[in-house]
Amino acid sequence: MESLNRGILEFCAALASPSPVPGGGGASALAGALGAALGSMVGELTIGKKKYADVEADVRSLMARAQELRSRLVECIERDAELFEPLAGAYAIPKDAPGRDETMERCLRDAASVPMEVFDLCCECIELQKGFAEKGSRLMISDAATGAALSRGALEGAAVNVRVNTRLMKDREYARRLDDHVEKGLNKYRALAEEVYVLVWNKLSAENA
Repeated sequence: MESLNRGILEFCAALASPSPVPGGGGASALAGALGAALGSMVGELTIGKKKYADVEADVRSLMARAQELRSRLVECIERDAELFEPLAGAYAIPKDAPGRDETMERCLRDAASVPMEVFDLCCECIELQKGFAEKGSRLMISDAATGAALSRGALEGAAVNVRVNTRLMKDREYARRLDDHVEKGLNKYRALAEEVYVLVWNKLSAENA
């Protein structure tokens, strides 16, 4: 646990530092990975129990996908930093320097690519949380709600990190395609995350009624 705490403290210190990386994209990827991990925990504490035998196959399927999403989101933390650094350098190129626009455009596309991936992965995470909330052990569904909340935060963080890059792109058609994709996803998956949260909240509240 000490080494885990040290890793968390080091990441938070790097996030709080003047360095541009890690930044919001990496933090969003981490939040999404935490959300996926919570879903997996719900599954781990559901399978093997007689009460949930009829949904065990479904829960195992959810768990397998949650593990894949978690791994990909963790990979995105480092890749986001790697692809943002060239953009930070491109900003320093004099505006009248030959080839600056082409360099900026390439770097902006690269910098937007990982947050876009994080965004899409978090959409899936939210869908999984709905399954965990509906089929997981009632003793653990609060973690599905927490996972949905984290995944929603990650979704919104990734979205704004796409937008901060598309606003500067010269290729406005390409930028609009990304913006439209994000806007549609936000509309759908914000609502779904809220649905999951309310579902769990109401289930827990009913137990005390």
